[in-house]
Amino acid sequence: MKETETMSDPTTTTMTLDDLRRILSESAGSEGGQLDGDILDTAFTELGYDSLALLETSAVIQREYGVEIPDKVATPRELLDSVNGSLPAAG
Repeated sequence: MKETETMSDPTTTTMTLDDLRRILSESAGSEGGQLDGDILDTAFTELGYDSLALLETSAVIQREYGVEIPDKVATPRELLDSVNGSLPAAG
């Protein structure tokens, strides 16, 4: 059992802000927005992420966590709430 493969593990029960930061950075490449500081309630557009970057982010989240993201998530908090609310409960 490999402990380093946690993201694609179907037993993953929580997506953290750090996980989201990693996915956003990977999805948007070097053209991504600023992800430092308290960004939970900052609109993705204010962070520099357009609809294409969010589409790629949604695809990565769907692949890694097995959940679909609604079209109308405006902030990192909304996205995390949506993902974590769709993940199976631990136990």
